Amino acid sequence: MVTLDLRHVASPALRDLLHLVNHPDFDRAQQQIERLGGCTEPIRLAGHTATVDTTTGEVLRSYTTSDEPTGSLLTGCGNRRSSRCPACSRLYAADTYHLIRAGLSGGKTVPGTVRTHPRVFATLTAPSFGPVHNRPDARPCRCGTRHEPTDALLGTPLNPATYDYAGAVLFNAHAGALWARFAIYLRRELATRLGITQKAARAVFRVSFAKVAEYQKRGLVHFHAVIRLDGPDGNTQPPPPYATVAVLTDAIRSAAPRARISVTSDAIGERELSWGQQLDVTEIAAFGTDSELTDQAVAAYVAKYATKSADASGTLDRALFCRPCQGRGATLLPHGTPFPCTACDGTGQARPLPRLAVARHVRQMIRTCWELGRLPEFAELKLWKWAHMLGFRGHFSTKSRRYSVTLGALRAARRTWRTEQARTHTGLPEPDPTTTLVIGHWDYLGSGYSPGAALLAANVWHRKELERQFAAEGGCS
Repeated sequence: MVTLDLRHVASPALRDLLHLVNHPDFDRAQQQIERLGGCTEPIRLAGHTATVDTTTGEVLRSYTTSDEPTGSLLTGCGNRRSSRCPACSRLYAADTYHLIRAGLSGGKTVPGTVRTHPRVFATLTAPSFGPVHNRPDARPCRCGTRHEPTDALLGTPLNPATYDYAGAVLFNAHAGALWARFAIYLRRELATRLGITQKAARAVFRVSFAKVAEYQKRGLVHFHAVIRLDGPDGNTQPPPPYATVAVLTDAIRSAAPRARISVTSDAIGERELSWGQQLDVTEIAAFGTDSELTDQAVAAYVAKYATKSADASGTLDRALFCRPCQGRGATLLPHGTPFPCTACDGTGQARPLPRLAVARHVRQMIRTCWELGRLPEFAELKLWKWAHMLGFRGHFSTKSRRYSVTLGALRAARRTWRTEQARTHTGLPEPDPTTTLVIGHWDYLGSGYSPGAALLAANVWHRKELERQFAAEGGCS
């Protein structure tokens, strides 16, 4: 047996890896990392559980993290953003795909029924806040240049001095509320077109949707949405025959321009926020047709954007406010006197804005978030907290309550399956919920691997990517 003197290993990561490999229980540590599938920022927990027979008080089995080679239990971070954790974002995308697909094919319990329901795929965009560099189909940009798809100028203002940055940030901040306003008008427009009152409409049909937000290159969000008409009980019942795709499409086109939100401020005056003129509404083709816009294509499209974030438009994927002072620039002493935060020198920013490695246009959007966020009339928006998102503070993927199965239900089913697999693998008997009780205590230790474990995780992710590529290319065929 060869013994290595780890003191002469220069790299800390390699030294930690060798220490982990030489651990007597290295196989368990490797299996724990393998189960995470390449997660980049796992959550480390310390604690213990005990399964107790409630009739006798006997401890049937117990577990403690002190027996683990790493001294902790590693669980996946669950981050949806591909820029933060590619492994967990793939799982999130897969769940989103099944959520959207379930709503398009009748949900988990009623297969096929929703194919008789009117379904459309709608895209609602942001309005213009000033001319930007773009790629028109048959003519050059207004600047006189034909931009390449990778040109960094795309989406940036032709004249930054006159670009309405305040309006752009406020649109992002109110995009979720604007969608809610649109949903209200959509129900009203449908009732009008069907010749019934809104009260009567609620008794004969229901509007269900699932949407995802996407950032354009100019840093503004727009929504892609699956909008569906159901009967009053949801996807278990079709709407009346006269509630057609044509009626739904016409109602969407009328409701979108009606949705408006007024914003008033002494600093920037009065603004009216609305959707842009570009509105696309396309019917989702029925199962088995030759159309490109099918259930599978729509679900895959939405799932792809569910894992993207604001960083896709050139901004950052982490918050910019100072954690110790929560972006306030000061902490309160016991007697209530504010004390300047030493971590950010009183700026409230974790990193000074001029030092951010972003384009000028993005930096100005972030700076506008900070400036507007300090105004009393916009305090409830907390724009300083969402500056890295360019003001957008909503969830990237949302759905109406009865659209389909929930992400929570999918995760619970996966958790139950894994628990059952682990129980079967260890040969443990199935617990009786009426006579057994699980007692546990857990503490959060932090996030991330040790340097050596990070190398093992990177290898797991690399191997899984090669396996996916091999399968996508048809394997041995």
